[in-house]
Amino acid sequence: MAFIEKYEGGETFRRGTDAKQLKLLKKGVKYWNDWIEEIEVSVNLYKADLSRRNLNGALLSNADLGMAKLDHADLSYARLYDAELENSSLVGVDLSDSKAKSACFRGANMSNANLFRAEVQRADFGRANLTKAKFTRAKLRGAGLQDANCAGANLTQCDLRNADLSGTNLQKAKLIDADLSEANLSGADLTGADLTGANLEKALFIETNLENATLTRCRIYGLSAWALKGTPKNQSSLIVTPEDQPEITADQIDVGQFIYLLINRSAIRNVIDSITSKGVLILGRFTPERKVVLDAIAEELRKYNLLPIIFDFERSASRDFTETIKTLAGLSMFVIADITNPSSAPLELQATVPDYQIPFIPIIQKGEKPFAMFKNLSGKYFWVFEPLAYTSMDSLRRGFKKIFIDRAFAMRKRLLRQKAKTAVVQTVEDFLR
Repeated sequence: MAFIEKYEGGETFRRGTDAKQLKLLKKGVKYWNDWIEEIEVSVNLYKADLSRRNLNGALLSNADLGMAKLDHADLSYARLYDAELENSSLVGVDLSDSKAKSACFRGANMSNANLFRAEVQRADFGRANLTKAKFTRAKLRGAGLQDANCAGANLTQCDLRNADLSGTNLQKAKLIDADLSEANLSGADLTGADLTGANLEKALFIETNLENATLTRCRIYGLSAWALKGTPKNQSSLIVTPEDQPEITADQIDVGQFIYLLINRSAIRNVIDSITSKGVLILGRFTPERKVVLDAIAEELRKYNLLPIIFDFERSASRDFTETIKTLAGLSMFVIADITNPSSAPLELQATVPDYQIPFIPIIQKGEKPFAMFKNLSGKYFWVFEPLAYTSMDSLRRGFKKIFIDRAFAMRKRLLRQKAKTAVVQTVEDFLR
């Protein structure tokens, strides 16, 4: 039966189920695949009823299956590249028999498709159009949805464990009570999405856009979040502990991660010990000629199993970063400061040096002079070394261990001994003898 449709310009065309093709497909996948591989033909199965059919391994790429009924069909290992499945019904579609491979819907148009309770584990939906698709309670464990368009899709209570949603458009999608544990959402756009009660344990959120997203009561234990974008609408009552432990909540993802470190004493102790025993703060300006020096110093520090932390004055000049410098210095083993042509360095060093008894090693390009107030720092605080003038990075490399490592470690030992000294308590009688 054919159906008449119109293009936007008003031109009509015929679209509908090809009876011959439908009869052949119902005869069996083997007959269908042998036939489709022999000839080049457009597959017209618009509004076809293929419910409960065994379509395991069927070749249906570029097929027109718009508004087709595929409820409870077996589509294991079916090829549906770039297929037209708009408004189709795939309720309870079964891919559960496929252990290593699964159906491929890559590039398919599945807008408004109904996949309620579908079992589509490991299926490939890469670059597919899934706008407003209904996936409620579907099993999508390990599915690939990279760069797919899922705007407005209903993924409520979906099993998306280990799914790849990197770069996926999930704007205004419903992910209420969805299981996204260990899923990859790097670069995904969750603008306006509702993730209320979702399980995000051990999920990967790198440069993920959370603008106006709702994250209430999400589980975030083990969540890896880096460079998040946007401001969520609501991220209250985030559960930071695993399911087998008493619930502890926080109202921000980054705060939640920090709180877990605080309550897990061994974890926070290991973090602090690791940083303070290996971290080296490098201060300077990332102008082209200075960046070469700072990067080279960082490279040399890594050779000694140290952790370089570079703070770029040049990039941060538009904000108040004194507190940031002080925080980083407090977590560092020692500090290397390039005071060549300083801009912010004088202020930051004067604010930091008095509060932290850690080695400060200043370097300066030969021919330059330290800022005027530097002599007050080196004269008053013995843990501040005299500026070391250098002609090239090659000269610094040759003497790197003696210049930086040996001197810093020796000063650190001296400071630790001094901090360990017990205060001597005197009595009034001592002065009356």
